[in-house]
Amino acid sequence: MKKQRTDNFDKFANKTRGSAIKEQYRQEKKRNKLEARAAGEEMRKKKLDKARGINVEETKPKEPKFKKAGPPAKRTENKPIGRKQESGSPEKKSKRFKKPDNRPQAFDPQQSTDKASTEQMPLNKFIAHAGVCGRREAADLVKDGKVTVNGDKIFEPGYKVSGADKVVVKGKQVFLQRNSVYILLNKPKDFLTTSSDPQGRKTVLDLVKQATTERVYPVGRLDRNTTGVLLLTNDGELAQKLTHPSFEIKKIYEVTLDKPVTKKDLESITSGITLEDGLIQADAVGYTDPKEKTVVGIEIHSGRNRIVRRIFEHLGYEVKNLDRVMFANLTKKNVERGKWRLLQEKEVRLLKYMNQSFVRKNKGGGKNVASEEQD
Repeated sequence: MKKQRTDNFDKFANKTRGSAIKEQYRQEKKRNKLEARAAGEEMRKKKLDKARGINVEETKPKEPKFKKAGPPAKRTENKPIGRKQESGSPEKKSKRFKKPDNRPQAFDPQQSTDKASTEQMPLNKFIAHAGVCGRREAADLVKDGKVTVNGDKIFEPGYKVSGADKVVVKGKQVFLQRNSVYILLNKPKDFLTTSSDPQGRKTVLDLVKQATTERVYPVGRLDRNTTGVLLLTNDGELAQKLTHPSFEIKKIYEVTLDKPVTKKDLESITSGITLEDGLIQADAVGYTDPKEKTVVGIEIHSGRNRIVRRIFEHLGYEVKNLDRVMFANLTKKNVERGKWRLLQEKEVRLLKYMNQSFVRKNKGGGKNVASEEQD
């Protein structure tokens, strides 16, 4: 029965994956076109250089038939006077006739980081790129007076700094990250979604400490007893995009309740219900198994605090288990509970370019709430 429920829910969850697959195909096709174009440009360049090398004498200005009287020409390397000089060494040829290379270059993260280290950027962005936290949390740290730049306490998150400045956060100097890391974790119960806990309780960082030597942090939040997909990274810019309410990133949950859910309540969830902090409306909701109506799947884009639990509690249900099976285009497929894996290049690219299959634009001008998610 459990296997059947999971299979049915996979069908429910997979309904939103078609666009993501198409986008991956489009991105791959675009990359192939760029590579083919670059190869063609290189071939044309070689042919042009070869042609110019053969006919290089034609491009030289013709010498006058009658030269002005001058000192006799010096003999060099036993070459007779009057012998036509060669057009020059291969090095001079290539330098003289070298065509500017305007082909698209592959992305080099090392070069990008080196450039960022010399460029000026807002202080909160610097802290985020240093892998301390997201930009919003970084702005709060600055406003709280916990950041100094070159020994001076700064209170303005937009204060411009560069990699040459000494930035200290909570007494510890931080540096721009040189390597971006993206980790997908299948979060188990009894782990806090935080970088550290004053009470010494287990955190999600304890589960991924063998994944990298870089300092990473979780993107968004999940309750201590909520399981499922969680992204950890040191890419502050991407974390800012994925948690900002304006992007309304889609999420899918499997919810196990204490009693069967009525169709009327499912319709209420999709049409919208009013909670203490305003109207909330799910994008989709349904039974994962028609025979097991205590388990439902819900797709939602809101980032309000504990929003999934509050929806069902408002309707008189107790949430026994809450599992996030999809975040943006990421799923926990082939990742066991408590395990992790590094994201593939294609997955990172889809996240960075905000593929429309997992982003819902805010058309209604609704209330933007804190995106720190705790479901």
